[in-house]
Amino acid sequence: MQNQHVVTDLPQVRRQKILLLLERDGRVLASALSSHFEVSEDTIRRDLAELAEAGLVQRVHGGALPRPRDSGKDYFARLNEPAEVKRQLAQLAAQQVQNGQVVVFDSGTTPLQIARSLPVDIRITAITASPMTAIALADHPGVSVIVAGGQLNPQTMAANGQEALQLINSVKADLLFTGVCALHPEVGLSSPRFEEVQLKRAMLDCASHVIAVTTADKLGAVEPFVIAPCNRIHSLYTEARVASGDLDDYRRQGLNVRVAEG
Repeated sequence: MQNQHVVTDLPQVRRQKILLLLERDGRVLASALSSHFEVSEDTIRRDLAELAEAGLVQRVHGGALPRPRDSGKDYFARLNEPAEVKRQLAQLAAQQVQNGQVVVFDSGTTPLQIARSLPVDIRITAITASPMTAIALADHPGVSVIVAGGQLNPQTMAANGQEALQLINSVKADLLFTGVCALHPEVGLSSPRFEEVQLKRAMLDCASHVIAVTTADKLGAVEPFVIAPCNRIHSLYTEARVASGDLDDYRRQGLNVRVAEG
């Protein structure tokens, strides 16, 4: 019988699969991984050391735990975090918006930053479930803002529920700026919050072109609830460096990858 782990002899692929096992099980042991991948424990320890150095796992005696994630961090704390690269990426993404388009802005601080980066004289129809993004867009006299209603989620500062879903399902948009909690080349786009999965899927379905804008720390990451595979995203705007894997992993999934110069 052919060895089912031949492919994972490639360290990069094996480390991605270790991250998936860690996400599923909550802990991994070097001895069990050695048996699972049919490699030595020294090889596994090197894998875990590389993943820990990249900030993707927390090393413990005999194995590893998931790294502490900031996905539950207060919305306003994330909004006020200094991130020059996020501003650069938002400005780059905002250049893709053209007059006359229907544009959907997902929840999150990055789509908000993109909205703030639009030219003041832009003329579009903007749809969002985020009150913060709606307020930012209201400063543009040529922007017609449609706000999706529903129950406000204090973690995301965006509406959830059937009211928001009904509106998004009725939209045929030119462009979507999707929020990113985690994006993995094999797993796809995922979220720590089950309640937002259905609305995010509807947003992906409604747009002709989907742009994901994210810092490098969210690439290669996996959250519990999968929204869609990578190929549902058309363009990825991110940093040149990637802690886990390589940007070519996303290009092979069909994404047009653009990086911030700074």
